[in-house]
Amino acid sequence: MIELGKRQELTIVKKVTFGVYLADVTGEEAVCAAESAVRGAKDSEERVLLPGKEAPENAEIGDALDVFIYRDSEDRLIATTRQTELTVGETAVLTVKEVGNIGAFLGWSLEKDLLLPFKEQTGSLRPGEECLVALYIDKSDRLCTTMKVYPYLQTDSAYKKDDRVEGRVYEAIDKFGIFVAVDDRYSAMIPKKEPAAGIRVGDKVSARVTEVLEDGKLCLSLREKAYIQMGKDAEIVMKMLEEGGGSIPFNDKADAELIRSKTGMSKNEFKRAVGNLYKQRLIVIEPDGIKKV
Repeated sequence: MIELGKRQELTIVKKVTFGVYLADVTGEEAVCAAESAVRGAKDSEERVLLPGKEAPENAEIGDALDVFIYRDSEDRLIATTRQTELTVGETAVLTVKEVGNIGAFLGWSLEKDLLLPFKEQTGSLRPGEECLVALYIDKSDRLCTTMKVYPYLQTDSAYKKDDRVEGRVYEAIDKFGIFVAVDDRYSAMIPKKEPAAGIRVGDKVSARVTEVLEDGKLCLSLREKAYIQMGKDAEIVMKMLEEGGGSIPFNDKADAELIRSKTGMSKNEFKRAVGNLYKQRLIVIEPDGIKKV
């Protein structure tokens, strides 16, 4: 069976001036089919053309070739020996070539660009931008891409708790958090409770693994372990004090949402940073704010 969007080994069953025809048969079956054709028997197997410019020199009937199957500009199945960035069910980072009326068109190693329909996009795109996508076959039996790559990502990474990882944000859902593809292939998420202000779809992030779930998915944080992060948070507070003329109009008793919106920290993280500065006698805590000593 010839499968669209997949790499497979097919056998040459017929040679023509403009290429060779391939089928999913053995070499012996291909030779027998060729002999039958000479005698006038009708062809029965499904075939696909490999253009002459890609057919190996001295190719003969019965030879097996590793090819990728796609549709050409006239929507016909066609084979290529070229390596593609991804096959059906796989993910890859591709570049937006243009944005049209039905979606974005992504460039890859074949002449015909891949469509990324608007309904399969998780963020706005512009020409020249990169995006992580998965390849699938749509209802019209054509190759398409989607930025909704969650079902296609792997969960068998070797990463463990506290490892540093690099990833790409592919979706953000307020209810859950920010979804990240670590190494553009492993499923991970920055939970809603974790500070991640300003992070958008398409951003590359450096994060720390906080937990490896039973199903292999990774939980991430953009912040360091508490004892390391505390010093960095203290530096942020001191910078805010300097920019505010030596004071800020709230303290660690303030509402958690106010603290997060102003500092990007959780209330506990802000409290640790303030406590650290207070112990060093760098600040004084007042009923309505904090002042630099």
